[in-house]
Amino acid sequence: MTDLLAEGITACPDNLFNKMKSSCSKSIRRCKEISISFFPCESQVFTLNIPDAFYRCYSPTLEKTKDKDSVMEVMAEQIVTLCATLEENPGVRYKSKPLDNASKLAQLVEKGLENYYKTDEKSQIKAKTHSQLLIVDRGFDPVSTVLHELTFQAMAYDLLPIENDTYKYKTDGLAGKEKEAILEEDDELWVKIRHKHIADVIEEIPKLLKEISSKKKATEGKLSLSGLAQLMKKMPQFRKQITRQVVHLNIAEDCMSKFKPNVERLCKTEQDLALGTDAEGQKVKDSMRVLLPVLLNKNHDNYDKIRAILLYIFSTNGTTQENLDKLIQNVQIESDSDMIRNWEYLGVPVLSSSTSQQHKQPRRDRSSEETFQLSRWTPVMKDVMEDAIENKLDSKEWPYCSQCPPTWNGSGAVSARQKPKASYQDERKSSARLIIFVIGGITYSEMRSAYEVSQAYKSCEVIIGSTHLLTPKRLLDEVKSLSKPKDMVCIKDE
Repeated sequence: MTDLLAEGITACPDNLFNKMKSSCSKSIRRCKEISISFFPCESQVFTLNIPDAFYRCYSPTLEKTKDKDSVMEVMAEQIVTLCATLEENPGVRYKSKPLDNASKLAQLVEKGLENYYKTDEKSQIKAKTHSQLLIVDRGFDPVSTVLHELTFQAMAYDLLPIENDTYKYKTDGLAGKEKEAILEEDDELWVKIRHKHIADVIEEIPKLLKEISSKKKATEGKLSLSGLAQLMKKMPQFRKQITRQVVHLNIAEDCMSKFKPNVERLCKTEQDLALGTDAEGQKVKDSMRVLLPVLLNKNHDNYDKIRAILLYIFSTNGTTQENLDKLIQNVQIESDSDMIRNWEYLGVPVLSSSTSQQHKQPRRDRSSEETFQLSRWTPVMKDVMEDAIENKLDSKEWPYCSQCPPTWNGSGAVSARQKPKASYQDERKSSARLIIFVIGGITYSEMRSAYEVSQAYKSCEVIIGSTHLLTPKRLLDEVKSLSKPKDMVCIKDE
């Protein structure tokens, strides 16, 4: 199946399907083809598994080429299969400006949905469901892509060498045997703590270890045969629970070992630059003065310095050519300077005289929300999710590609906070869905936002997806590649 997807084939060829059908007819009562050309990563997160789309959509060398057109068509087909699998025919909207990728993809998806629901197996045109699909370009919120996040999952994937959701660790120090743990949704503890702040995780895991330890001792205290039998049954469960908690404690300690020496100082600077205010709420008057200590600190590597420089540029909506050249030269990052300069291809102003004009999004007031001083930033995507559910998105900023159903058009989806608690469960069963697709990757903080908003607004489930998942380092490498010719970039040919 993976090979077929890699070749851009979204339907199983008839001869192959009939062969499978005939070979398993004795064992399987019914054989049916289901079109699923997307990859569910988590319960509310999916990807299309085409990281090449970042280069194909944003590289100036492929602008107005068949490469870009073909990847747009593939993405549209895959998004249509997602909607079909969820049995949704959503109203389609997109973020207008500064680029037209979202507009083009939205139109392709809308056309694909029309064609799909005209030719479904019941031969009936399915009306628009009470759901909405929003499509945005990656440059929509550049800040969230480079900030150091201190919630557990985002922090771990940023600071630790986790590949393919696999974390490697040693239980007995450096001399111990290396073990592997897969971070997945089957692990209830991971699901419970992955979106919590690292400070809360560090506090919670030892408590859970003590709790299990005390339960085990209580069981061991029973010397009867029934008590012994109970212990024999429960021991594997204890072992599994303790192993998982040891894994997460290792991850947390690994994160903190990176955080304390360097990242902690970076976070204050990053938050001040991102928000334009300090922890006391005072406006930052001189962003360069905030940035300089990071650039002068020899303990920070080039990636961290580039992330800080980018936040400075984003906060000032671009800088002068002279200032940018000085920053690059003084920090000695000439070889990586395209990690900064190439953001213009995502529609993000790098130079204040740039033709790319991106006015700052008005943000929701979150001053009353409790937060940690080093985690004051909220992804812009969370604002968009909440505004969409409350029907507050500006139709000029977020045009429709299709006629939206009554839930979204005019009356709006009412916040669960305004509904009687007794109706929560029933409402969720018949709830609307908000599906968000980002062209060019999503961050772990944006994934977290989907769960948080779904929890707050019980009447709407938020599902977020993209071409692939991002870490800050991976994104910077991809941004750097945008100015390279196609034959120097590792991408698959269609």
